[in-house]
Amino acid sequence: MKWPNLKHLHYLVVLHEVQHFNKAAQLCCVSQSTLSTAIQNLEEQFSCQLLERDHKTFVFTPFGLELVERSKKLLNDATELVNFAHSAGNWQAGSLKLGVIPTIAPFIFEGILSVVNTHFAELQLKLQEDTTENLLRQLNDGILDLLILALPMETPGCKQLVIGHDPFHLVAHKDLIDSLPEPMDMSALPKDSVFLLQREHCMTGHAVSACRLKHSEQVSSLAASSLHTLVELANSKLGYTFMPELAINHHILNSSQLVSMPAEDNAYREIGLVWRSGTTRVRLFRMLAELLSALMPIPTLKK
Repeated sequence: MKWPNLKHLHYLVVLHEVQHFNKAAQLCCVSQSTLSTAIQNLEEQFSCQLLERDHKTFVFTPFGLELVERSKKLLNDATELVNFAHSAGNWQAGSLKLGVIPTIAPFIFEGILSVVNTHFAELQLKLQEDTTENLLRQLNDGILDLLILALPMETPGCKQLVIGHDPFHLVAHKDLIDSLPEPMDMSALPKDSVFLLQREHCMTGHAVSACRLKHSEQVSSLAASSLHTLVELANSKLGYTFMPELAINHHILNSSQLVSMPAEDNAYREIGLVWRSGTTRVRLFRMLAELLSALMPIPTLKK
């Protein structure tokens, strides 16, 4: 049996990602003719058409799309094998590309760096901040090795390990505290008075669910792009918001006149690590999980 060329499979995956031969060739640091020849070689080897071509346009065939997905997994495994060899089998060494969502990243990056510098001196850490959707796509494509996300969240093809609970707090200007209902009842808040993040931030969904705001008229149509914007909105006395304890513990409410209190029923989000199911680095990830758990407001793992 003749094995497919990994470089050719890489060219195919990049072409699918950018949908343009010239751009794909540039990203792969080869000529366009070299990339085209590689795709043709794959078609000849598999005796199956990968692309439907029409002058300067093309579309992937169903077989081509399936081969792209299988190639991603194969390339991920090959990359892990090379990294393993470069580190001479030392599972605590090599490169680790870690992605973190924006509602967690600013409050944990310093702690992550401290943990890695203290316990994994030979590990080269690369950090990236992005939305959950983008991070999961990059994890599945092999661009990232490990994620720190807010859970629950569907992560097909991946494993999850919860490392801590992050309670939500209702945040309001000190002048509005006396107007809050006792005991706290979210449905009693004024209409359009609760500010949340834009929908691409998963914290919005978690807050809506955990704090019983689903289908609530209390949620304002004015959505913020960051936790710091939520602080500014609440500080202007326009309404209320929910803030994770992780952010509060890192002094996000400093220089404001906001007061925080536990959300109804002690609502919280889970924070966990997410990695591809087929990875060979589970030992490293589980040890990191134990160490990073200590950074959480309520740890769920013990060293």
